[in-house]
Amino acid sequence: MVDPIADMLTRIRNAEAAGHKMVSVPLSKIKLEIARILKQEGYIDNFKKSGKGSDKVIEINLKYPPVIREIKKISKSGRRVYVNVSKMRLIKSGHGISIISTSKGLMTNKEAHKARLGGEILVEIW
Repeated sequence: MVDPIADMLTRIRNAEAAGHKMVSVPLSKIKLEIARILKQEGYIDNFKKSGKGSDKVIEINLKYPPVIREIKKISKSGRRVYVNVSKMRLIKSGHGISIISTSKGLMTNKEAHKARLGGEILVEIW
């Protein structure tokens, strides 16, 4: 797998399109943080870690009816996208969020703007 974050987003997108209520993604710290932000912002119902050893996964419970209209990866391995706090923009006129990797960890664009931090834009969701 070349890009594990893109794989997670694709699994969520496909599960919502197919009408599934739950999706499993392999566990990593960054994917766990993305799931935390998605729950905090109301895009997913809940998530939990499960499994043992190398079979650890994050089980994500999706909301029904689906809340996520679009979810896309912005910064890719071939093209990193960075933004400073003065160039940060609203997503869909404030109806969406972007997840930014900052020096203080992952946070939404709104949290990063309040903390006066820039960073790498990972994901946009609306």
